[in-house]
Parts: sequence; C-alpha cells; structure tokens
Amino acid sequence: MILLLLLLVVPIAASAAKYMLGDRSVAWHSADRSSAGLLPPAAAHPGPLVRVFAARTVSWRGIFAVHSWIVVKPAGATRYTRYDYTAWGDPIRVNGFAADGRWFGDVPQVIAAADGEQAAVMIPKIEAAIKSYKLNAYGDYRAWPGPNSNTFVAAALAAVPELRTTLPPTAIGKDYPWDGGWIGWTPSGTGIRATLGGYLGLTLGWIEGVELNLFGAVLGLDLRRPAIKLPGLGRIGLSPI
Repeated sequence: MILLLLLLVVPIAASAAKYMLGDRSVAWHSADRSSAGLLPPAAAHPGPLVRVFAARTVSWRGIFAVHSWIVVKPAGATRYTRYDYTAWGDPIRVNGFAADGRWFGDVPQVIAAADGEQAAVMIPKIEAAIKSYKLNAYGDYRAWPGPNSNTFVAAALAAVPELRTTLPPTAIGKDYPWDGGWIGWTPSGTGIRATLGGYLGLTLGWIEGVELNLFGAVLGLDLRRPAIKLPGLGRIGLSPI
C-alpha cells in the first residue's frame, strides 16, 4: 500500500513542481495556439492522412491531464479536418483550432499516425464513429471522470483498431465507458478493459499494456514497447509509435 501510494503521489508532485517552476503556467487567454509545425501544408501532401495528437491541458489541470484530438485528410483534400471535444459550446468542434496547433501554449505530441492506403481506409470509419457519438449534446462534457476530449478520442480509436495505438496514461477520461458497457474490448481490440464509470478500472491488452486506473490516476506497464506509465508524468520509456 505504501508503494502504491508513492507511485501515485510522487509523479503527480513532480508534475506539479514542473508547473510551479513555469512549465505550462501561462494565462489561458494569452497562450499560443498557433501551428507547432508538425504537419506539412495540406496542399503539399496530396495523400490521405490520419493523426492523433495530445497536449497538456489548460492551466493547473495540465499537472494531471492531456487534451487529445484527431486530424484527418482524405486524398486530394486541400485542408486538414480537426475534431475536438470541448467543455464550451457544442462539445464536438470541427476545425476550431489549427490542426497541429499548440494547446494553450503546450506543443502537442503525435500519439498515432497513418498515411496512404491505410489512412484512406480509416478515415470513413473515424468520421462515422464521430457522427454516431452519442455524448454530443451541450452539457454532456465532464472534465472528470468523463466524458471529455479523451473519452471522445478513445471512442473514435475503437472504430479503427488497425491503427494499433492507445492514449497516454495522462489522458484522463479515456477509460470512461462511452458505450455504456463496464466490461469490453480495449479500443485497440487486443485486450479487455473493465471500468467502474471511469473512476476505477483495469486494462489488459497487447497495445495498451497493463493499466490500473484509480480515480483517473493511471499506473501501468507497456511490455510491447517497454515503458512505465505514471500519473502526472505520463509514459517513460520507448515511444508508443
């Protein structure tokens, strides 16, 4: 129990220290939301493309969590389409921000990527999952334990298990049962996830690894691409892609 407590508290304390020392502590209204240069100009990339991004969320909440979103571009399209799920306005926002934009000052990380024919097959599935997402009404959004931006992205990823990815442990809300089921397949389709409304949960999967969710704080191990997963700090080890 002492070890478990340390594994929960120490990483969050370290993340809080980074925040207090100036990391991500800019005011939200003046924070940079411009392109981070992670995508080429859409017109210069004629082929289809899928990207999943995540960046630390606004203000002190970034100590604990990231915000994630999906970007798609069909073949021949001259612009990217970005999908977010937010707490203001209609939850599902389309092109509300630059496709690879900084999230209120924080440079996003690429969580998953697909191009060419693989992306072409995925895009209709992702768009269909977004269109049929049921938690799409004003007021449905809840930062904790969900449904939030990470719940939305996890639901979309479940439609394309061939992308073979998982959201980072700091994606609080990814374990919220968007489909109403407390036990089911992981979004990658390579394992099983059990969750009690997103508050408590256990995930076992080849892509997801082993994850224990305690009130949104995730501890875990990735055996496929060796890494440890810690609350606040996120993934430490090999890149997931």
